[in-house]
Amino acid sequence: MRGRVVAVCKSEHKGMRKTSVGSAVLREGHGLLGDAHAGKWHRQVSLLAMESIQKMRDKGLDVGPGDFAENITTEGIPLADLPVGTHLLIGDQVLLEVTQIGKECHTRCAIYFQAGDCVMPREGIFCAVLKGGRIAEGDEIEVIVEERVPVES
Repeated sequence: MRGRVVAVCKSEHKGMRKTSVGSAVLREGHGLLGDAHAGKWHRQVSLLAMESIQKMRDKGLDVGPGDFAENITTEGIPLADLPVGTHLLIGDQVLLEVTQIGKECHTRCAIYFQAGDCVMPREGIFCAVLKGGRIAEGDEIEVIVEERVPVES
């Protein structure tokens, strides 16, 4: 399964929308350089599909990439359907591993108050950076599902 990067976004502080920057460097074991959410934890990079953002647009909101505080906005991959442990290859070198699907929102964000709903807690995914490098808008994303060998009983 393949998709593409629509936007690469970052912010200097947590709790705010992210700004599209066109391209950025992901550091192995850390996340997107210069982003407030990067660090040594399991949610180093966040992804949200353009298809999810469109759901909020259909509710009348004027939203786009970065408005849900995601680092990478994608297109063509049903992100929320990917199992934890799935690998994503972005471009020809950056490798991510899905570590979490959705998240609990302890406080309601501005999007929730505008629309009465927010897709990020249900449809956003979080990844750890296994191999770093530069990513940019338009890069291809390949979903790598590892073959599991059945255990004989």
